[in-house]
Amino acid sequence: MSEKAIVIDAPGGPEQLKLVDMAVGEPGPGEIRIRHHACGLNYIDVYHRNGTYPLALPARLGMEGAGIVEAVGEGVSHLRVGDRAAYTSQPPGAYATARVMPAKCVLKLPDAIDFETAAAMMLKGLTVQYLLRRTLPQGGLQAGDFVLFHAAAGGVGLIACQWARALGLQLIATAGSDEKCALALANGASHAINYRRDTAFAAKVREITGGRGVKVVYDSVGADTWEGSLDSLAPFGLLASFGAASGPVPPIQIGTLAAKGSVYVTRPTIFTHIATREATQAMGDDLFAMVSSGQVRIRIDRRYALADAAEAHRDLEARQIVGSAVLLP
Repeated sequence: MSEKAIVIDAPGGPEQLKLVDMAVGEPGPGEIRIRHHACGLNYIDVYHRNGTYPLALPARLGMEGAGIVEAVGEGVSHLRVGDRAAYTSQPPGAYATARVMPAKCVLKLPDAIDFETAAAMMLKGLTVQYLLRRTLPQGGLQAGDFVLFHAAAGGVGLIACQWARALGLQLIATAGSDEKCALALANGASHAINYRRDTAFAAKVREITGGRGVKVVYDSVGADTWEGSLDSLAPFGLLASFGAASGPVPPIQIGTLAAKGSVYVTRPTIFTHIATREATQAMGDDLFAMVSSGQVRIRIDRRYALADAAEAHRDLEARQIVGSAVLLP
């Protein structure tokens, strides 16, 4: 069976993305074959393409998708042929019309959620789930607590704004323009800071919080926000660095954490959290409930044909995509 897939033969720019014919066989034990109706687009795909996160070459890209289960391998009991399903999973390979893949991170999709929404939300939504539900400061988070969330007008950020509002948290959003700040506020952020204008955003955070700082900072930006994120923390606060869109975080001196108020730093990844089928199902159930209830709405800003993956990557790197985007096979 021959299908279409996006492949790179070498790391580099968007021009490396090639649409090729790819043989897709039958699933082995613990695997399924899924026919995609939509594929998600995420910044981690750029890291895979440009070699920041090296892959064995030639390599396929794409970490999330949604579609119909076409075949089920031995030992898979939670999915059946014909099920609507969605996933975020390793190894990469979602940029394809169909694929064979491990079944443990593939979840049956509720009827209330369409394929495009599912493909746009799995990696981003499960990221927000593990951040707001599992990556917590001392004593956890309670309604009324302040949190700082960088890049709040992106796909992950807009979900986080809505989810934080549902939890009663006061989310302070940062974004790179007044328009993006307004979008974060419209999606549930309590405050918004344009970090291109207010470059010393930590001072603004202190002003908003009455001088105390926030209990937790969720930072996917990396190098550009690192120092300000540390300076935004309350004593015993937590800095969760879950990405590096502006470049790697600089080396840290352990004594800095003492000087900043006995603060904590962690570098979580979604794939640690979804390492088992049971954990993936529990997290997915939480995400599906938030979306099905309408408390979290997934904004799809752009749709691209699978063959136009290079254009999608150019727009992603140029920060032209607000919210989420999908590739359509």
